[in-house]
Amino acid sequence: MSRPESARDSLAIALDVPALAEAEALIEALAGVPGWLKVGGELFTAAGPPALTAAGRRAKVFLDTKLHDIPNTVARTVAAATRHGVAMLTLHAGGGRAMLHAAREAADDAAAACGGPRPALIAVTVLTSFSPADLGEVGIAGAEVEDQVARLVDLAIGAGLDGIVASPGEAASVRRRAGAALRIVTPGIRPRDWPADDQARTASAAEAIAAGSDVLVVGRPVLLAPDPAAAAAKLIGEIEQARGEQEA
Repeated sequence: MSRPESARDSLAIALDVPALAEAEALIEALAGVPGWLKVGGELFTAAGPPALTAAGRRAKVFLDTKLHDIPNTVARTVAAATRHGVAMLTLHAGGGRAMLHAAREAADDAAAACGGPRPALIAVTVLTSFSPADLGEVGIAGAEVEDQVARLVDLAIGAGLDGIVASPGEAASVRRRAGAALRIVTPGIRPRDWPADDQARTASAAEAIAAGSDVLVVGRPVLLAPDPAAAAAKLIGEIEQARGEQEA
């Protein structure tokens, strides 16, 4: 996976709304500014494939349902997403090597069958809402978040996935571990004057780009803005500036 060619392609806006009508209004309010529109679990459960179709009229579609199931079920789901033209989707690396490998094979086969590109498969390692205490509660006692992320990054790379979801705090270490070829998708992006909400690990757009992130996922700071398109455009400007500073 190469670096996004433009700053616009480095921004994904999360359509975190409960109904298709609200999503369609937001899609039009964004006026095609961001390169990606993310359909998550709430909207996809409420509206299904029409949400993908609506998003796809204005941007590339990022389906973020964080698949985690037996290999056959995940493979069939990935194949269906590929047929719907999804350009990127997420899977939990914790689902294991067999599940991740089945997803990659299904994406390849479905893309070949329908004559289109396959979606980029992005592994979720440790959710950005998790702290070391949360890891302990789910049975990963004594582990630091960074160590658990590293284990799951290696697993995803070995299974042939295209990228990693990494918080701003882990992006630099993931980049060093994974190399330049993998795409790093980073949620938890917040303007400096915006609260962290329920994200435990956040950063500004410039900080995330400097740490090595490729695609930044933003929800509430754009969705709740008086002018979503202007808020998205401001973030794209921050990304452009950060990328320029990296290249200078």
